[in-house]
Order: sequence, then C-alpha cells, then structure tokens
Amino acid sequence: MNTSDRNHPPQLSAQPSSGQSARGRMDVRYSVIVPVYNEAEVLMVTHARLKAVMETLGEAYELIFVNDGSLDGSRELLERLIQDEPNVKVLNFSRNFGHQIAISAGMEYACGDAVIVIDADLQDPPELIIEMIARWRQGYEVVYAKRLVRRGETWFKRWSALLFYRALRWMTDVDIPVDVGDFRLIDRKVCDVMNSLREKSRFVRGMVAWAGFRQTGVEYVREPRYAGETKYPLKRMLRLSADAMTSFSEKPLKFAMYMGSLLTLASAAFILIALGMVLLTNHAGSGMLLFGGICVFFNSLVLVAIGILGQYVARVHDEARDRPLYILDDRLGFEQPVDGRG
Repeated sequence: MNTSDRNHPPQLSAQPSSGQSARGRMDVRYSVIVPVYNEAEVLMVTHARLKAVMETLGEAYELIFVNDGSLDGSRELLERLIQDEPNVKVLNFSRNFGHQIAISAGMEYACGDAVIVIDADLQDPPELIIEMIARWRQGYEVVYAKRLVRRGETWFKRWSALLFYRALRWMTDVDIPVDVGDFRLIDRKVCDVMNSLREKSRFVRGMVAWAGFRQTGVEYVREPRYAGETKYPLKRMLRLSADAMTSFSEKPLKFAMYMGSLLTLASAAFILIALGMVLLTNHAGSGMLLFGGICVFFNSLVLVAIGILGQYVARVHDEARDRPLYILDDRLGFEQPVDGRG
C-alpha cells in the first residue's frame, strides 16, 4: 500500500467520483469521515472508540481523517497512526479551509456504501453509529442524529444554537431538522448527489436536507468535549449562519424589499408630522430634530438592506471565480488516485 503521496505536488479538488467507480476501487462497506482541526488532545481516543465500534460490524470499513490545516501536532499523530492501521486514511489540506469543506472533501474520497460523518471531539458518541446503520438497513437513505441535551456548553452557546436552528427553519424553504448537526449517515447515492453539488459556500446539513430521499433521526444526549476547546467560536457561527441563510433562502431579500416599501410610506407620514409641528408650533428646531432623527433611522435601514444584498452578491462573485473547494498538501493511505486527482 502506498501510504504517502508527499512527492506529488499540491492537488486541487476535482470533480467527484461516481459511487459505482468508488465501489470498483475498493470493497468498502462503511466510510467514516472525521474532520480534524487542532484535535491532538483527543485524536487517539477518537480513533480507538471509532475502531472499537466499526470492528463489531464485521464488514470492511475505512476511517478518513481530513486534517483541515491543524497546527497543534494533529498531522504528525495521524501520520504515525496510519503506519499501523490499514483502515485509516488521511487527507491533509494545504491550509485551513473550514469544517464544511473538510466534510465535502471526505465525501469525495469515501468509497463506502454508507458514509458516516462525525466530529473528532467526541461530543457525538461513536457508539450511536450502530443504531444509525440499523436504520439504514431498514431502508432509510439519510439517518441524522438529533440532540436532546447539550451538556458542557455555556448558556450562550445553547441559546444561540436554539435560536439559530429555529430561525433557519423559518427563513429557509428547505425542511432542515432542528437541533441536528453534521453527525449523520448517508447512503452511497446521497453521497454521489452531494459530490455533484459544487457551490463554494457550503452548508452540508442543509444540502443533505435539500437532496431529499428517505430521512429519519436518532436521538441522543450530546456530551461535553473530551478535550480542547470549541472550533466554532462566535465568528465562525455567524459565518455558518450567513452561509445557511443565503444558500437556502431568498427571504432576507424579500424582507428588505417589504421593509423598504413599508418604510417609504412611513417616512412620508413622518415628514408630514414634522411639517405639521413646524407649522403649528412655529418652532423650527423641534421639527428639524425630528426630521434629522428620521433621516438617520431610514438611512441605517437602507444600509442594512444593502448589506443583505451584498451577502448574496459576494457569494455570486465567489461562485464566478470558480476556485477549487480545497487544496490537498498530500493524502495518505489511498491505494490509487481517485478520478485523476494525481
């Protein structure tokens, strides 16, 4: 087995493979994708628990760790791990491209009939994979994990997540399950559909919901992180929220249009009020103060509307540039190239 492609130049992401060709390359029943970003403290424990779960199934499997530009020694740990574990494969990004891109890269390289996505921090229990596979064998093509309780998280994290999922459900035109993250199992044909979707601003759980197919959920209690700190601080959460809203809904644009129409009428009324105050009180100062406040208020709303529009334009610009989703520094444990990826 060729365990290293370090002699190859950096590789751009290519068009995804088909499920048929994937199964032709390797006889793999299950592919487990694990995005990794600075998870050195927990990586070996994560691998041990995943291996213990997958070994109980008695079928061929692969563990694909996608190193998303880690700087804490995660890469070195994975490179040592792969020497002794034939089921482990590693994709090393040239830099940090983001959690959703890491999941997408793993899907492109996954060969299994069922593809499972799970984070490396052990907040999502690997043991739940057994129940997911049982539901898949019943005929469900998407099995997602629904969080009942979020242990070990701050009140701000819990309430912001609660607000995010419900706002997203209201704002989007796609039925995206609430309290559901990226921990899920998808069938081979769903994975092929995901690989065919090439947008740059990716919200994977929304894309899976949009794809359709037979979907069901399994409930669980989310545990605290085993070690380390969250990789989704407020800034990243806001970015993910923006990607979700703009990728699956036009309601922000419609909201800005409706507000603009309503405020046009309101501004006309306020102008008449200000004019009346000047004429009736004969005090120009009060009218000018009111009028100035009105102007500031409405100009602020115009800027908000322009900002919303700008978010959509920025994403159109990103798509027009057509840059690859990610760049690989190297890949380890893959026996042969995937559809000409080098």
